[in-house]
Amino acid sequence: MYNKNTMKHNQSTEDYLETILILSQKQEFVHKIDVARAVNVSQPAVQKAVKLLAAQGYITSEGMHIYLTESGKKYAEEIYARHCTLKKFLKKLGVSEENADADACEMEHILSEETYNKIIEFLEKQ
Repeated sequence: MYNKNTMKHNQSTEDYLETILILSQKQEFVHKIDVARAVNVSQPAVQKAVKLLAAQGYITSEGMHIYLTESGKKYAEEIYARHCTLKKFLKKLGVSEENADADACEMEHILSEETYNKIIEFLEKQ
């Protein structure tokens, strides 16, 4: 399970991994340009992120294609699950789809494990 205290990563790393995961679920190959468009950054920014993520062992790249490693996929899935749980929680509170998605994207990086687990408990009781 995701543990913010043992996984010392930043929001940018998590956002890139989550984006690569989501794109890989929708298309056969993930290209750097796809990532740039999805996170609304320049291709040089993605190139820099790709180098950092590869150095951390989360991705490999071959030409313009990006692939998650096993550890990268696991970490991305944990972040994405957190996002989905928080979005579901916010929608349950009556937050609009658009705002729930945007807020969950921010919250997934900052909530303590205790708070996140309490949200899960709350949702399970609903």
